[in-house]
Amino acid sequence: MAKPRNRKRPVTSSPYDHTHQTLSGHNLIRRFHVLLKRQALLAGGSSSTSYELTDIENEINRLGGLETYQRISAQGQIDARGGGSHKVFIEWMLQKDVKRKWEGKPNRFKLLEVGALKHDNYVSHASWIDCMPIDLRSRHPLIHEQDFLKMDEQAQRGQWDGISLSLVINFVPDAHDRGKMLTVAHDFLREGGYLFLALPLPCVSNSRYLSFDRLKKLMLVLGSALLEERWKEGGKMGYWLYHKKRNIHPCGAETRKPFTKKEVLREGRDRNNFAILL
Repeated sequence: MAKPRNRKRPVTSSPYDHTHQTLSGHNLIRRFHVLLKRQALLAGGSSSTSYELTDIENEINRLGGLETYQRISAQGQIDARGGGSHKVFIEWMLQKDVKRKWEGKPNRFKLLEVGALKHDNYVSHASWIDCMPIDLRSRHPLIHEQDFLKMDEQAQRGQWDGISLSLVINFVPDAHDRGKMLTVAHDFLREGGYLFLALPLPCVSNSRYLSFDRLKKLMLVLGSALLEERWKEGGKMGYWLYHKKRNIHPCGAETRKPFTKKEVLREGRDRNNFAILL
């Protein structure tokens, strides 16, 4: 007698569908990334894709929705686990003597914190930092519910002394939207402003399409010079600080062209596919 064949699992089905509680934080976030990327690829497609989109939305809801992602990400900022990445940014700003320049002045250092999970990261530095925290889905009345990429570009151009993109770009499903986010951040900064970037280290250290050198060159093309970076071999996080310098201007289309498509920089089956494209 022939052995019964197992029913094939749908494309969007996951071994974790029965409960998101069986997933570790890292694996849960990774599953969200897969689902959101697939959702973005199918959006606006034919009616034949509507069933798969419905399955994706159902699984996202079963996993707890974006609120669950935010809650797990927020746990990474708990002091018992080493504190939030904002502490690295503050440390670098103090080293650059930014506090002395702005403290006690009528107009303080104007900081836009994108993807804020906590409303009070910079409260203890309110004497010199005027922080506006925003997120797609606010978890606190003092966090503005706002899509960074939908802010009025003309009104915000050159209005900020600092912008923090901490664990934000890695949650954007599309590689071109990640590049757009960096481009918009550069445009929103005043000349001399600072961009703080924090990413899971494997996004840069173990990607097929992104390396430390390529990230540095991409940012230079946008008009931002690398001031500081912090990461360690085998670590979980990487931090970068960029400066919008007066003598560095965004490059034209021809110079940007190599950064508009993926290029394999590392071979190997164990590499991830994280990329940033302009």
